Formats: sequence, structure tokens, C-alpha cells
Amino acid sequence: MLGVFPLAQLLHGLVGGLLIGIAGAVMLLGLGRIAGASGITARPSGLGGDMPLGTAWTFLIELLIGALFVATTTDWHAPLSASWPVLVAAGMLVGFGTRFGSGCTSGHGVCGISQISQRSLIATATFVAAGVATVFILSKIGFGQ
Repeated sequence: MLGVFPLAQLLHGLVGGLLIGIAGAVMLLGLGRIAGASGITARPSGLGGDMPLGTAWTFLIELLIGALFVATTTDWHAPLSASWPVLVAAGMLVGFGTRFGSGCTSGHGVCGISQISQRSLIATATFVAAGVATVFILSKIGFGQ
């Protein structure tokens, strides 16, 4: 396994996962709310959500600050393998899917599974299966190579 993934990459994933888990715990214990990004994003956009508007905006601004911090303090950058219109369309489909599925990977996958929610276990298994199927199909038609 270490031949496929360098140790540094594994450690970065571990640290990132721990930070996501800690953030989810702080949100749940501190505010009594699930740290589901789609629900939080829905609040300022007027598409739903019951979180106080100021809290939702603070969460979203902190996400942007975190991304800017990583972009300015590391040499990592997100490789874009698709055009901006494709990325926007993909983002809109993800947004539709999260509203249709009553949550996203952060809400179901991080917070819901940790609470042993049956709905979240099913949703997360569906996310993973859809991701595996998408990668398999796209790799067979030569996308991203």
C-alpha cells in the first residue's frame, strides 16, 4: 500500500480527516448542529436550512479562509481536468443531489455515521457506490486520461 501512496500523502489524509472529525464534533457539541455543508449552504442561499443566518455565513467564510490558507502556505493545487462550464454543471448536479438525498457526505458520512444513523449509513453507501461506478464508467470511456 505504501508503494501506491507515499507516507506523506497518507499522513496528510489522516490529519485532514482528524480535523474534519474535530470540526464536526465542535459543531455538534458547541452548537448542537450537524456540520452538513449542504444544509449550511442552503441557509444563506435561501433554499432551506434552519441554522441562524450569521452562523451559516460564518461557516462558509471559514471554509473559504481554510482553502486560501492551504493555497498560500503549501505548494498543493487542485488539478482541473475539466472546463469551467463542466465544473459548474457538476457542482449544480451535486447541489441537486444533496437536496434530493437530504444531505451530503459531510452530514451523512461524517456526522451521521458517527451517530450510527441508519439513513446516513444507507446514504453514505449510496455515495460510495455511485462514486465507484462513475470512476469505473469514466475510466472505460477514457475520460481524464
